[in-house]
Amino acid sequence: MAEYSAAVANAMLDQFEATIGVSAVLKIRNGARPAHVADADAGTVLATINLPADWMSAAAGGIKAKLGTWSDAAADATGTAAHYRLYATDGTTCHQQGSVTLTGGGGDLTVDSTSFNLGQTFTITAFSLFYNI
Repeated sequence: MAEYSAAVANAMLDQFEATIGVSAVLKIRNGARPAHVADADAGTVLATINLPADWMSAAAGGIKAKLGTWSDAAADATGTAAHYRLYATDGTTCHQQGSVTLTGGGGDLTVDSTSFNLGQTFTITAFSLFYNI
């Protein structure tokens, strides 16, 4: 993997949030994720979170982490979380996708429970991006 100076890594990471835009939409789904981010959605939407206007911290040391609390008071459906897709504010332009696991499970995004029940409250416990510096 390529290695970057902290200044370049931080600039690239900060551009991630700027490109997706304020108030991005995160959808957690069951089933296998699509092969590519440009492919059609797959699986059932278990939860939809409208992220805050400033949803990521400023990058530092080559790491950019979620900012604030990402949670939903009511899951959209019942099922087992397997992947997420991150959309622009419109909720349809997908910019990133990744795996969902329990906290400590090593997924790209971690949650307090991967078993979702309709109407259940849940919390995203960790989400971050990084570059090797």
